[in-house]
Amino acid sequence: MAHAAEIRRRRVFNEVACAFWKEEPSLRDALFLFDPESTREVYVVPNFISEGYFTQTVIPHELELNGRLTKRSSGQIWKYCEPVGNHSRMTELLLKRADEVAQDADPAETSLLIVAHGTDLNENSAVAAKREAAKIRALRKYAAVLNVYMEELPLVSDWQKLTTTTNAVVVPFFISDGLHSYEDIPRLLGIASKRSTRLRSPEPPTAPQATASRAVRGEVFQRNPYKIEGRSLFYAPSIGTDPGFVDIVIEQAAKFDFEAHPDRGAKLIAKT
Repeated sequence: MAHAAEIRRRRVFNEVACAFWKEEPSLRDALFLFDPESTREVYVVPNFISEGYFTQTVIPHELELNGRLTKRSSGQIWKYCEPVGNHSRMTELLLKRADEVAQDADPAETSLLIVAHGTDLNENSAVAAKREAAKIRALRKYAAVLNVYMEELPLVSDWQKLTTTTNAVVVPFFISDGLHSYEDIPRLLGIASKRSTRLRSPEPPTAPQATASRAVRGEVFQRNPYKIEGRSLFYAPSIGTDPGFVDIVIEQAAKFDFEAHPDRGAKLIAKT
């Protein structure tokens, strides 16, 4: 929603809206968000870190897409773009996030771990993390670069066995900070107990309570470095919270038109 607000502020598009799988407005609601009289084309940019079950199955089904280009009975055209995680700037943003969280760590004595979820629903879900780890590894900036997962091998919980360097930098390859980055990954890393980063309330939190909850949970990123058995571990916020994702969303929409109509696409890219 923060990225959408910034894109709306830039006035690149006539309208900008969000739809969610488990929140309101739902993906189904998105079918009715834009008046076909005033909005003739809709760019759908999946805010997902990689191709996988949701981008290839759930979103097309819920939005009633029949391919990359779908023409509604109203005449409105929906363009299904690539997920943000496929963008070439992911490498740049991952390196930026790692540098920010461990500015004083010597790269020659540092291992970089890119943490993804991992799942058996679709084998493509782990491809993005593997790709980015390989690209950063080829730069030879860090002593070691690993792609690790919460639910498949190699496991992030085995980081001490997988790395031998004095320092380790962990960057969650997730779209936003939530229970995985606030609680699950810290617990798997051994830098938080099972409940140390969780705030519970018997009633739904008010806006001030929600803000306070995020602030307390965000402290897990501010305690760096964590000292574990003589080694320093640096833990970063999820990559998808970087403001640079705003440009990536816009560029993924521009890329769709560039590939379909090079002349028109080039103009849109120049505009953005």
